[in-house]
Amino acid sequence: MFTKILIANRGEIACRVIATAKRMGISTVAVYSEADKNARHVALADESICIGPAASRDSYLKGQVIIDAAKQLGAQAIHPGYGFLSENEEFAKACEKSSIVFIGPKYEAIAAMGDKIASKKLAAIANVNTIPGVNEAIATPEKAVEIAKNIGYPVMIKASAGGGGKGLRVAYTDKEAQEGFTSCRNEARNSFGDDRVFIEKFVEEPRHIEIQLLGDAYGNILFLNERECSIQRRHQKVIEEAPSPFISDETRQAMGEQAVALAKAVKYQSAGTVEFVVGKDQSFYFLEMNTRLQVEHPVTECITGLDLVEWMIRIAAGEKLPFKQSEIQRNGWAIECRINAEDPYRNFLPSTGRLIRFQPPHTTMFQADTQNLLGVRVDTGVQEGGEIPIHYDSMIAKLIVHGRDRGDAIAKMRDALNGFVIRGINSNIPFQSALLSHPDFVAGQFNTGFIAEHFGKGFVSDDAPDTDNDFLIALAAFVRRKSRERAASLSGQLPGYDVKVGQTYTVITLNSHGNHGYTLVEVDDVGGRGTAVIKVNDKNYAIESHSRLNDIAIEGAVNGQPFVAQVERGSAKNPLVLQIQHHGKRIEALVISPRMADLYRLMPFKPPADMSRFVLSPMPGLLVEVAVSPGQSVQAGERVAVIEAMKMENVLFASQDGVVKSIEAAKGDSLVVDQVIVEFV
Repeated sequence: MFTKILIANRGEIACRVIATAKRMGISTVAVYSEADKNARHVALADESICIGPAASRDSYLKGQVIIDAAKQLGAQAIHPGYGFLSENEEFAKACEKSSIVFIGPKYEAIAAMGDKIASKKLAAIANVNTIPGVNEAIATPEKAVEIAKNIGYPVMIKASAGGGGKGLRVAYTDKEAQEGFTSCRNEARNSFGDDRVFIEKFVEEPRHIEIQLLGDAYGNILFLNERECSIQRRHQKVIEEAPSPFISDETRQAMGEQAVALAKAVKYQSAGTVEFVVGKDQSFYFLEMNTRLQVEHPVTECITGLDLVEWMIRIAAGEKLPFKQSEIQRNGWAIECRINAEDPYRNFLPSTGRLIRFQPPHTTMFQADTQNLLGVRVDTGVQEGGEIPIHYDSMIAKLIVHGRDRGDAIAKMRDALNGFVIRGINSNIPFQSALLSHPDFVAGQFNTGFIAEHFGKGFVSDDAPDTDNDFLIALAAFVRRKSRERAASLSGQLPGYDVKVGQTYTVITLNSHGNHGYTLVEVDDVGGRGTAVIKVNDKNYAIESHSRLNDIAIEGAVNGQPFVAQVERGSAKNPLVLQIQHHGKRIEALVISPRMADLYRLMPFKPPADMSRFVLSPMPGLLVEVAVSPGQSVQAGERVAVIEAMKMENVLFASQDGVVKSIEAAKGDSLVVDQVIVEFV
């Protein structure tokens, strides 16, 4: 067994590998860019070394620099994590030539399976079901359109070296095929250094289901059940679960056998995943093989009780798998939500900056520990006070739950999301909560188009389908009442000016367009401090909570049922506002006396300034292209600028016809939110 390994990665996955290595008694080396010098994975490792500037291409993608660091610090092996160099055959080969063990498959298997075109040919030879398409690299946009027409729309345009949603577009028209081809090549070149692109038929209403594999150096290859990864947004996985609520035992067995056959064809060693697209009739087709650890590996760890990182290390050290296929367990149900730094209320634009508050829910499961299951686990590479930089992907954390069955797992996840506090940047937690509440998700009736179908116009708080709005109003009144009780209990108040608690309040739910809601509520004490009955619209809410007034995550019970909600006092516009969030629903409320509410109705509403003649940066990022010039006539929908943030290109389009007056930002500028890029006449 190794005594020291280097982790050629950052963030959450680097912390994940460190946890298992420490449990196994292996010392660890972290590498870091200049932007990550204070990162959590650096603090957790036994040793660390800087490998270059912030940009990935100058640090985490510098294979030889990483190998030199391993030699310098005496690491016998390198774990690549996922992303970056994890599926780079040249890096794996260079490790081997330098007498450093690559904790992953042999470079020949990476070459065969990491290349989407070559892997599809191998899959066909191994009698694995494959999707119709053209598996040769395409040279020009015109050729892409020609091929797409021959296959028949819709088609999927994919980078050969792609992964994680990068370098992938779905085209329904000639125009989309041409533009998608160009975007895929650019993203692939920037992310993977390989701009080859191919096209295949896009299976409509598909499920995305993947088989986890483990293979050793002795020819033993096992499949560890499946993961359901169909809840995706723009081809990026959002929620993963194991097992799938859709496939039958017969389909599971058939998919597992085909995955094993493919892995045996390349003598696969290590953890790997074979991804399939599955039709509604349970017909399935090979998509690709990921020759690395997957982001969603924890859900497999929960239902099998196996530490996949540990077995990657043991296999790389030459150990033999000690169990058989018949011994692989499938216990309970696990769900993972990816908590990303993005604003769901602004079309999921990246959100970067400092984590002012980072308070995960109470956890009972931990990385590198498969003994304590049936609980909540958080995998993260960040900590309170840390920065979320623009240079890397948007994932803040992974929230994992393990339940007795799917219903239990969903309930655990909803409570855990309610209690996950992130402030300073925006996160997709409200959106995740809404997804978990959707009746189609609860029923297991979904496919990869689920988010596009139900949230195609973006996400607003009212999209949360399973939240009692009156409960949020009652909770606002409860919190305000308790704060008044505390204020009234303070000594030394002047006679006649002391705080009155009151029993009748008006809760004003604020609306950005000025259409505020006014609800009269009655508050009755039913016991000591921390309990009250709130009457809202002829409904009674008996609330009990002993959380502190300065807690954001409020725990308690309403009408005898436990709840977790988030309550924050004050906003950027009004220090008296209460922000209430529960199950993806969010309101901003003023809780005041009925007389004050009458006066508030008389206040004039000030609409936001008209910024329609400006193109503003919707996120922090790097301006990589300005596609217009002063004096140019622009039509609505025309490309104006491109911003790069968190490894993704974001194209800005003109919202209306106009003539460009001036360009206010230059290519290469680092932009802040709402910075002016282009002004129209």
